[in-house]
Amino acid sequence: MNIHFIGIGGIGISGLAQFMHHKGNRVSGSDIASNRIVRSLKSRGVPITIPHCSSAIDSQDLVVHSAVITQSNVEVVEAKKHGITVLSRRDALMQILHDKEVYAVAGAHGKSTTSAILASILDGSAIIGAESKEFGSNVRYEDGDRLIFEADESDGSFLNSNPYCAIVTNAEPEHMEYYEYDYDRFYNAYREFIHSATIRVINAEDPFLQKIEDEAIRLYPSRDITDIEYRLKDSEPYTSFNLKEFGRFEVWGFGEHIALDASLAILAAHHSENIDSIRAKLSRYRGIKKRFDILYKDEKSIIIDDYAHHPTEIKASLSSAKLYSSLKENYSITAIWQPHKYSRTLDNLEEFIACFRGVDKLYILPVWAAGEKHVEIDFATLFAPYNPTLIQSIERLEDSLLLILLDGSKEMLDSSLTIGFGAGDITYQLRGER
Repeated sequence: MNIHFIGIGGIGISGLAQFMHHKGNRVSGSDIASNRIVRSLKSRGVPITIPHCSSAIDSQDLVVHSAVITQSNVEVVEAKKHGITVLSRRDALMQILHDKEVYAVAGAHGKSTTSAILASILDGSAIIGAESKEFGSNVRYEDGDRLIFEADESDGSFLNSNPYCAIVTNAEPEHMEYYEYDYDRFYNAYREFIHSATIRVINAEDPFLQKIEDEAIRLYPSRDITDIEYRLKDSEPYTSFNLKEFGRFEVWGFGEHIALDASLAILAAHHSENIDSIRAKLSRYRGIKKRFDILYKDEKSIIIDDYAHHPTEIKASLSSAKLYSSLKENYSITAIWQPHKYSRTLDNLEEFIACFRGVDKLYILPVWAAGEKHVEIDFATLFAPYNPTLIQSIERLEDSLLLILLDGSKEMLDSSLTIGFGAGDITYQLRGER
């Protein structure tokens, strides 16, 4: 097929585009601006139009667009004018995944990590919402029916993921604006996702998931995961733990949440793999980009990029940072936070104020709006207990960060351990890729 992807620079759409390209389809795309993903796809021969333009549409068989693209987009309008089928990413999933044995991983937190760990353990294709450092991409293509897929609840698209095995890390309410703040609708979507699978693996200590009546492989983290230990190998973090009666495992990363994610992946893989093989293949996992992603380290300092954009995620990653600090030389900890979406910030304001406890210094970037209208939020007053510094941007130097304050002045960051949080462009600022 000749398929055009609108919004191809996004991690979700790019994953589908790469997968269909690997399958031998002719793929093109467009986006509002270039980024690292766009440049990477172009280098592989995928033609991409910047910005959106009606001339990008000619003789395609199918046009797929991301959730943020509206029906008034010039390329959507042009495609419909030519009678070309136009599908949202959500609706396209049914066509792309219908003939696959899909291991679908869902949850508010930890689904990218769990998906990447599972992709390390199981052979097969993979489409993940983050770049696995093991195979250097968010997509791996292999012949065969098996597909490890990160299923997204933010737009309800996980309901179209055709799960053979449904793995759910947790069901904490997130993206409630999509569900119109209807909690019954939100939880019913999870029920439908879980019920539609042949095999189900769930975190049975989640307040909602513990009530699921479907037959499932249930993980009780406080009981089933024991003797957790942490260590550094060449300054890289590793967690080891015992899981049920299966013995000891070691996985890249720090924290109880890493042990939980790995355990869910192990239990899902155990349906088709023996435990000794799983234990060995787990060592292939090397983390994922933007999840406790160590950008720079020496004996005096470390810079970490973390995608955490919800209070629960930030709290977990800060716990990992504190653990890392204690195993090195008790580095002081500086957090740089780029709030993601006004709605998420306001919906979880009290939790955001609480989640930064224990940091030595807090810097706050402007809100990454993600298409939302501006809302005035007085971060200086709300976060006053931290005495935060509001900044407008970050400049990456080779071994340090230069912060641009709101008045245009500059401040060199000399903290020992600096960790940036956010799902916006903070990752590019921290990497010097703006």
